[in-house]
Amino acid sequence: MSKLDLLNRASDLQSRRLPYVWATVVRAEKPTSAKPGDCAVILADGTIEGFVGGSCAESSVRNESLKALRAEKATTLLITPGDGPERYEARPGEVSVSNPCLSGGTIEIFLEPSVPQPLMLLLGKAPIALALAEIAPLVGFEVRELVSGSEIPSDADAVIIASHGSDEEQWLEMAIAKGVRYIALVASHKRGAAVLSSLAIGGDLKKLVRTPAGLDIGAKTPSEVAISIIAEVISTRPSSTATKSDEDSPIEQVPKVAIDPVCAMEVAMVEGSLQLEFDGRPYYFCGTGCKKAFAANPQSYLNREP
Repeated sequence: MSKLDLLNRASDLQSRRLPYVWATVVRAEKPTSAKPGDCAVILADGTIEGFVGGSCAESSVRNESLKALRAEKATTLLITPGDGPERYEARPGEVSVSNPCLSGGTIEIFLEPSVPQPLMLLLGKAPIALALAEIAPLVGFEVRELVSGSEIPSDADAVIIASHGSDEEQWLEMAIAKGVRYIALVASHKRGAAVLSSLAIGGDLKKLVRTPAGLDIGAKTPSEVAISIIAEVISTRPSSTATKSDEDSPIEQVPKVAIDPVCAMEVAMVEGSLQLEFDGRPYYFCGTGCKKAFAANPQSYLNREP
Protein backbone atom coordinates (compact mmCIF):
# COMPACT_ATOMS: atom_id res chain seq x y z
CA MET A 1 0.00 0.00 0.00
CA SER A 2 1.53 3.29 -1.11
CA LYS A 3 1.65 6.42 1.05
CA LEU A 4 -0.91 8.03 -1.26
CA ASP A 5 -3.22 5.06 -0.70
CA LEU A 6 -2.80 5.46 3.04
CA LEU A 7 -3.51 9.20 2.86
CA ASN A 8 -6.68 8.48 0.90
CA ARG A 9 -7.62 5.83 3.45
CA ALA A 10 -7.11 8.29 6.30
CA SER A 11 -9.22 10.88 4.49
CA ASP A 12 -12.00 8.32 4.04
CA LEU A 13 -11.91 7.41 7.74
CA GLN A 14 -12.12 11.08 8.71
CA SER A 15 -15.09 11.66 6.40
CA ARG A 16 -16.88 8.74 8.06
CA ARG A 17 -15.94 9.97 11.56
CA LEU A 18 -13.97 6.81 12.36
CA PRO A 19 -10.97 6.98 14.72
CA TYR A 20 -7.52 5.76 13.71
CA VAL A 21 -3.83 6.17 14.47
CA TRP A 22 -1.32 7.37 11.87
CA ALA A 23 2.04 5.70 12.50
CA THR A 24 5.28 6.98 10.95
CA VAL A 25 8.74 5.44 11.27
CA VAL A 26 11.09 8.28 12.18
CA ARG A 27 14.23 6.23 12.92
CA ALA A 28 15.29 2.69 12.07
CA GLU A 29 18.62 1.02 12.82
CA LYS A 30 19.82 -1.92 10.73
CA PRO A 31 18.98 -4.73 10.33
CA THR A 32 15.32 -3.69 10.76
CA SER A 33 13.06 -4.12 7.73
CA ALA A 34 11.34 -0.77 8.27
CA LYS A 35 12.77 2.49 6.91
CA PRO A 36 12.30 6.11 8.00
CA GLY A 37 9.16 7.44 6.34
CA ASP A 38 7.30 4.12 6.32
CA CYS A 39 3.68 4.66 7.39
CA ALA A 40 0.65 2.73 8.53
CA VAL A 41 -2.92 3.34 9.63
CA ILE A 42 -4.10 1.48 12.73
CA LEU A 43 -7.87 1.15 13.13
CA ALA A 44 -9.78 0.99 16.40
CA ASP A 45 -10.16 -2.79 16.06
CA GLY A 46 -6.38 -3.23 15.83
CA THR A 47 -6.22 -3.71 12.07
CA ILE A 48 -2.96 -2.38 10.59
CA GLU A 49 -2.86 -1.11 7.01
CA GLY A 50 0.56 -0.20 5.69
CA PHE A 51 4.01 -1.17 6.97
CA VAL A 52 6.04 -0.02 9.96
CA GLY A 53 8.03 -3.16 10.72
CA GLY A 54 7.89 -6.94 10.89
CA SER A 55 5.35 -8.98 12.83
CA CYS A 56 7.11 -8.57 16.20
CA ALA A 57 7.36 -4.79 15.86
CA GLU A 58 3.84 -4.69 14.43
CA SER A 59 2.45 -6.27 17.61
CA SER A 60 3.96 -3.50 19.76
CA VAL A 61 2.72 -0.85 17.33
CA ARG A 62 -0.81 -2.27 17.52
CA ASN A 63 -0.81 -2.43 21.32
CA GLU A 64 0.60 1.08 21.87
CA SER A 65 -1.55 2.59 19.11
CA LEU A 66 -4.72 1.40 20.82
CA LYS A 67 -3.47 2.90 24.08
CA ALA A 68 -2.76 6.22 22.31
CA LEU A 69 -6.20 6.16 20.72
CA ARG A 70 -7.78 5.45 24.08
CA ALA A 71 -5.93 8.39 25.66
CA GLU A 72 -6.35 10.58 22.52
CA LYS A 73 -2.70 11.54 22.92
CA ALA A 74 0.19 11.29 20.48
CA THR A 75 3.28 9.40 21.57
CA THR A 76 6.60 8.13 20.27
CA LEU A 77 7.18 4.39 20.47
CA LEU A 78 10.76 3.15 20.81
CA ILE A 79 11.07 -0.57 20.07
CA THR A 80 14.44 -2.00 21.04
CA PRO A 81 15.92 -5.51 20.80
CA GLY A 82 16.32 -7.67 23.89
CA ASP A 83 19.22 -5.62 25.27
CA GLY A 84 17.29 -2.37 24.84
CA PRO A 85 16.92 -1.38 28.50
CA GLU A 86 20.69 -1.44 28.92
CA ARG A 87 21.33 0.74 25.85
CA TYR A 88 18.34 3.06 25.61
CA GLU A 89 16.41 5.22 28.03
CA ALA A 90 12.92 6.50 27.25
CA ARG A 91 12.65 10.27 26.90
CA PRO A 92 9.70 12.39 28.04
CA GLY A 93 6.64 11.65 25.88
CA GLU A 94 8.13 8.37 24.69
CA VAL A 95 7.17 4.76 25.36
CA SER A 96 10.02 2.27 25.31
CA VAL A 97 9.38 -1.42 24.63
CA SER A 98 12.09 -4.06 24.71
CA ASN A 99 11.27 -6.86 22.28
CA PRO A 100 13.42 -9.99 22.75
CA CYS A 101 12.17 -11.37 19.42
CA LEU A 102 13.56 -8.48 17.39
CA SER A 103 16.34 -9.57 15.04
CA GLY A 104 18.28 -6.44 15.91
CA GLY A 105 18.21 -2.69 15.53
CA THR A 106 15.92 -0.12 17.07
CA ILE A 107 12.77 1.37 15.56
CA GLU A 108 11.32 4.74 16.59
CA ILE A 109 7.71 5.30 15.50
CA PHE A 110 5.51 8.36 15.98
CA LEU A 111 1.91 7.43 16.79
CA GLU A 112 -0.63 10.16 16.12
CA PRO A 113 -4.27 9.37 17.00
CA SER A 114 -7.03 10.98 14.98
CA VAL A 115 -10.47 11.11 16.59
CA PRO A 116 -13.57 12.79 15.15
CA GLN A 117 -14.16 16.41 16.09
CA PRO A 118 -17.17 16.95 18.36
CA LEU A 119 -20.24 17.17 16.14
CA MET A 120 -22.60 20.15 16.48
CA LEU A 121 -25.95 19.97 14.69
CA LEU A 122 -27.85 23.19 13.94
CA LEU A 123 -31.43 23.84 12.94
CA GLY A 124 -32.36 27.23 11.53
CA LYS A 125 -31.10 30.11 9.41
CA ALA A 126 -31.47 32.79 12.06
CA PRO A 127 -28.48 35.12 12.69
CA ILE A 128 -27.50 33.18 15.83
CA ALA A 129 -27.47 29.90 13.87
CA LEU A 130 -25.36 31.47 11.14
CA ALA A 131 -22.95 32.85 13.74
CA LEU A 132 -22.64 29.40 15.35
CA ALA A 133 -21.90 27.84 11.95
CA GLU A 134 -19.11 30.36 11.45
CA ILE A 135 -17.54 30.43 14.91
CA ALA A 136 -17.86 26.82 16.17
CA PRO A 137 -15.41 25.33 13.60
CA LEU A 138 -12.77 27.81 14.81
CA VAL A 139 -12.74 26.08 18.21
CA GLY A 140 -12.72 22.52 16.88
CA PHE A 141 -16.34 21.58 16.17
CA GLU A 142 -17.64 19.90 13.06
CA VAL A 143 -20.90 21.69 12.24
CA ARG A 144 -23.74 20.19 10.22
CA GLU A 145 -27.18 21.55 9.36
CA LEU A 146 -30.28 19.63 10.36
CA VAL A 147 -32.56 19.28 7.34
CA SER A 148 -35.91 17.61 6.85
CA GLY A 149 -35.57 13.84 6.53
CA SER A 150 -32.11 13.67 8.06
CA GLU A 151 -31.18 11.68 11.17
CA ILE A 152 -29.28 12.68 14.28
CA PRO A 153 -26.03 10.64 14.35
CA SER A 154 -25.42 8.65 17.52
CA ASP A 155 -22.13 10.49 18.11
CA ALA A 156 -23.60 14.01 18.00
CA ASP A 157 -22.17 16.13 20.82
CA ALA A 158 -24.67 18.99 20.59
CA VAL A 159 -28.01 19.79 18.98
CA ILE A 160 -28.95 23.47 18.89
CA ILE A 161 -32.37 24.60 17.69
CA ALA A 162 -32.41 28.18 16.43
CA SER A 163 -35.28 28.09 13.95
CA HIS A 164 -37.63 30.47 15.80
CA GLY A 165 -40.64 28.16 15.72
CA SER A 166 -40.05 25.82 12.79
CA ASP A 167 -39.95 22.06 13.57
CA GLU A 168 -38.64 22.71 17.10
CA GLU A 169 -40.62 20.03 18.94
CA GLN A 170 -39.79 17.30 16.43
CA TRP A 171 -36.03 17.83 16.61
CA LEU A 172 -35.95 18.33 20.39
CA GLU A 173 -37.79 15.06 20.95
CA MET A 174 -35.50 13.27 18.51
CA ALA A 175 -32.36 14.67 20.17
CA ILE A 176 -33.61 13.59 23.60
CA ALA A 177 -34.45 10.11 22.31
CA LYS A 178 -30.94 9.84 20.82
CA GLY A 179 -29.36 10.77 24.15
CA VAL A 180 -27.45 13.77 22.78
CA ARG A 181 -25.26 15.23 25.52
CA TYR A 182 -26.08 18.91 24.98
CA ILE A 183 -29.48 20.04 23.67
CA ALA A 184 -30.43 23.71 23.49
CA LEU A 185 -33.29 25.85 22.26
CA VAL A 186 -32.58 29.45 21.31
CA ALA A 187 -35.61 31.25 22.74
CA SER A 188 -36.69 33.59 25.50
CA HIS A 189 -37.61 32.20 28.93
CA LYS A 190 -41.32 32.53 28.14
CA ARG A 191 -41.26 30.98 24.66
CA GLY A 192 -38.82 28.30 25.71
CA ALA A 193 -41.11 27.21 28.54
CA ALA A 194 -44.06 27.10 26.14
CA VAL A 195 -42.15 24.90 23.66
CA LEU A 196 -41.03 22.52 26.41
CA SER A 197 -44.59 22.21 27.75
CA SER A 198 -45.72 21.07 24.29
CA LEU A 199 -43.23 18.21 24.04
CA ALA A 200 -44.75 14.73 24.15
CA ILE A 201 -42.26 13.48 26.73
CA GLY A 202 -41.94 13.26 30.52
CA GLY A 203 -41.10 16.25 32.66
CA ASP A 204 -37.71 14.92 33.72
CA LEU A 205 -36.63 14.54 30.10
CA LYS A 206 -37.70 18.10 29.32
CA LYS A 207 -35.08 19.28 31.81
CA LEU A 208 -32.41 18.04 29.40
CA VAL A 209 -33.17 20.97 27.08
CA ARG A 210 -31.30 24.18 27.88
CA THR A 211 -33.34 27.27 27.17
CA PRO A 212 -32.47 30.08 26.89
CA ALA A 213 -29.37 28.63 25.29
CA GLY A 214 -25.90 29.68 26.40
CA LEU A 215 -24.16 31.01 29.49
CA ASP A 216 -25.32 34.33 30.89
CA ILE A 217 -22.47 36.61 29.83
CA GLY A 218 -24.60 39.61 28.93
CA ALA A 219 -24.48 38.74 25.23
CA LYS A 220 -26.28 41.14 22.91
CA THR A 221 -25.23 40.44 19.31
CA PRO A 222 -25.77 37.13 17.46
CA SER A 223 -22.03 36.47 17.54
CA GLU A 224 -21.88 37.06 21.30
CA VAL A 225 -24.85 34.74 21.85
CA ALA A 226 -23.13 32.12 19.67
CA ILE A 227 -20.00 32.42 21.81
CA SER A 228 -22.05 31.99 24.99
CA ILE A 229 -23.63 28.82 23.57
CA ILE A 230 -20.27 27.38 22.50
CA ALA A 231 -18.90 28.17 25.96
CA GLU A 232 -21.82 26.32 27.55
CA VAL A 233 -21.30 23.29 25.31
CA ILE A 234 -17.64 23.18 26.35
CA SER A 235 -18.30 23.87 30.04
CA THR A 236 -20.78 20.99 30.33
CA ARG A 237 -18.43 18.34 28.99
CA PRO A 238 -17.27 15.64 31.42
CA SER A 239 -14.13 16.70 33.26
CA SER A 240 -10.93 15.72 31.45
CA THR A 241 -9.53 14.63 34.81
CA ALA A 242 -12.33 12.12 35.29
CA THR A 243 -11.68 8.49 34.47
CA LYS A 244 -12.95 7.69 31.01
CA SER A 245 -15.56 4.98 30.71
CA ASP A 246 -15.55 2.52 27.82
CA GLU A 247 -18.49 4.44 26.34
CA ASP A 248 -16.41 7.65 26.21
CA SER A 249 -13.59 6.00 24.31
CA PRO A 250 -13.19 6.24 20.54
CA ILE A 251 -12.58 2.51 20.70
CA GLU A 252 -15.97 0.81 20.88
CA GLN A 253 -14.60 -1.86 23.21
CA VAL A 254 -11.24 -1.20 24.83
CA PRO A 255 -9.07 -4.25 24.07
CA LYS A 256 -7.52 -6.19 26.91
CA VAL A 257 -3.85 -7.13 26.89
CA ALA A 258 -2.49 -10.67 26.94
CA ILE A 259 1.07 -11.81 27.69
CA ASP A 260 2.85 -13.81 25.02
CA PRO A 261 3.64 -17.12 26.83
CA VAL A 262 6.94 -17.47 24.95
CA CYS A 263 8.59 -14.03 25.16
CA ALA A 264 6.36 -12.30 27.76
CA MET A 265 5.56 -9.36 25.43
CA GLU A 266 2.25 -7.53 25.79
CA VAL A 267 -0.17 -8.32 22.95
CA ALA A 268 -3.52 -6.64 22.32
CA MET A 269 -6.36 -9.17 22.49
CA VAL A 270 -7.89 -8.25 19.13
CA GLU A 271 -8.66 -10.21 15.99
CA GLY A 272 -5.63 -8.82 14.15
CA SER A 273 -3.16 -10.23 16.69
CA LEU A 274 -1.60 -13.66 16.16
CA GLN A 275 -3.34 -16.24 18.31
CA LEU A 276 -3.62 -19.96 18.82
CA GLU A 277 -6.13 -21.97 20.82
CA PHE A 278 -4.84 -24.66 23.16
CA ASP A 279 -6.87 -26.70 25.63
CA GLY A 280 -9.91 -24.51 25.03
CA ARG A 281 -8.10 -21.23 25.71
CA PRO A 282 -6.77 -18.64 23.23
CA TYR A 283 -3.11 -17.57 23.51
CA TYR A 284 -1.73 -14.43 21.86
CA PHE A 285 1.73 -13.95 20.31
CA CYS A 286 3.89 -11.02 19.26
CA GLY A 287 5.13 -12.78 16.13
CA THR A 288 5.14 -15.96 14.10
CA GLY A 289 8.30 -17.26 15.79
CA CYS A 290 6.69 -17.29 19.22
CA LYS A 291 3.52 -18.82 17.84
CA LYS A 292 5.43 -21.66 16.15
CA ALA A 293 7.52 -22.30 19.25
CA PHE A 294 4.42 -22.53 21.41
CA ALA A 295 2.60 -24.77 18.93
CA ALA A 296 5.54 -27.19 18.90
CA ASN A 297 5.53 -27.66 22.70
CA PRO A 298 2.84 -25.70 24.56
CA GLN A 299 3.31 -27.41 27.89
CA SER A 300 6.95 -26.36 28.17
CA TYR A 301 5.86 -22.70 28.20
CA LEU A 302 2.73 -23.16 30.28
CA ASN A 303 4.73 -24.89 33.01
CA ARG A 304 6.71 -21.65 33.42
CA GLU A 305 3.59 -19.71 34.36
CA PRO A 306 3.40 -18.89 38.11
